[in-house]
Amino acid sequence: MRDMKKAVVTGGAGFIGSHIVDALVAEGMEVHATDVHVIDNYAAGKRSDRFNEEATYHEVDIRDYEAIASIIAGAEYVFHEAALPRVQFSIENPLETFAVNATGSANVLRAAHQGGAKRVVCASSGSVYGDQDVIPLVETMRPSPKSPYGLQKSIMEQLCEMWNMIYGLQTVSLRYFNVYGSRMDPNGAYALMIGKFIHMRKEGKPLTIWGDGTHTRDFTHVDDVVRANMLAAHSQKIGKGEAINIGAGQNVSVNEVAALIGGPTVNEPERLEPKHALADNRRAKELLGWEPTIRLEDGIAALKKEVGL
Repeated sequence: MRDMKKAVVTGGAGFIGSHIVDALVAEGMEVHATDVHVIDNYAAGKRSDRFNEEATYHEVDIRDYEAIASIIAGAEYVFHEAALPRVQFSIENPLETFAVNATGSANVLRAAHQGGAKRVVCASSGSVYGDQDVIPLVETMRPSPKSPYGLQKSIMEQLCEMWNMIYGLQTVSLRYFNVYGSRMDPNGAYALMIGKFIHMRKEGKPLTIWGDGTHTRDFTHVDDVVRANMLAAHSQKIGKGEAINIGAGQNVSVNEVAALIGGPTVNEPERLEPKHALADNRRAKELLGWEPTIRLEDGIAALKKEVGL
């Protein structure tokens, strides 16, 4: 019987985390037996399409150190995806999001070190940059977050560096840029723009654009993000808390996205958020051997087909 390798995914019943769980299960079947465990408190609800019957699920909050420590113990890799996401939600709930995104991350790192993990791959965000004078956004820039969420992710990155420096735990932070794809949540505080637009179009409602729609984002398909996580778990070039942009390297305006989805639009007052986002992804290529493979046009076309548009 082959040796079992244990992997833990925090937030593994969420949008991105569930795709990582599927990839780990598939990798385990092809390469080596993998015991995949999921830590999730289901803050974003329970969706049947986000569960994999080959994984073990634990309904636990990462704010509960003792509970997560016993699950993480013995894991070779920890993929830290658990968070209370979205900029606007963090503005409205700064203390709650800090307790999860910053303190909860410290709990995960501590549990990983105490449990003998080889490496922790942490989900960060392009929101740590805030507004910069120059784009594309490169990892050497000083973070300048414009929201509690961006600040909390920046703190998480510093914790990753510290846990490597002090405790020797291998860590890396992947800065995601506007991830989209199947299993997105189109409703509530965790909703993503493309998911909301497709849901509105499906219901025959106008697409709501905050501001004039000229602000741009770097939309990255979830399949490309998952592949970056798998590469980050095994790359020999990283492990000291490096921050790495995971973005398609193409900034597209909200108006252009709305046009790809189709239908009428309506504009609402602009929100407090960075005007432009575009990832410089050269470090990802250098350190991970990663490049994006899915064009936004193709990704949106697939999502529209998925829902019958």
